[in-house]
Amino acid sequence: MNKKILLDNLRSIKDWPIKGVNFRDVTTMFKSPECLKEICDEMYELYKDKGITKIVGIESRGFVMSSALAIRLGAGVVLCRKPGKLPCETVQESYAKEYGIDTIEIHKDAIDENDVILLHDDLLATGGTMKAACDLVKKFHPKKIYANFLIELDSEFPEARNTFDKDVEITSLLQF
Repeated sequence: MNKKILLDNLRSIKDWPIKGVNFRDVTTMFKSPECLKEICDEMYELYKDKGITKIVGIESRGFVMSSALAIRLGAGVVLCRKPGKLPCETVQESYAKEYGIDTIEIHKDAIDENDVILLHDDLLATGGTMKAACDLVKKFHPKKIYANFLIELDSEFPEARNTFDKDVEITSLLQF
């Protein structure tokens, strides 16, 4: 993998959204065709032999690579969204955040027990959102669950991976 092209296209914004946070803005990675291709190629290599049938993209930056990779893998895409954004009956999972409770949901008919799921989001920090997404997907009893991130802040949040069940394989393209 050409990490240089990824790092060259990643924007960091100091003190956003609050003082002391160094926000990693992946949207600048998406606007570069070369970087976008590098991300997709690397994710394809990681998952091409895993039998992925559906990719669950976490709102909203997780939608971008979920869609691109699904085309390459011949998989479907499932949207994991905040409440009130999906039009049909949903299944929900709530989780604690530093400032309160949040909820995510997916359509009730989106996943079945024959699916092999790849969950994808842009960033692993505390792991709260992705852990909730894993718990939500487990309600459908799929064959296997994988989780992928573009960026992992393991130096800032070294315990984040420990929040996940051991049967969930986790990968990330960049670690800070």
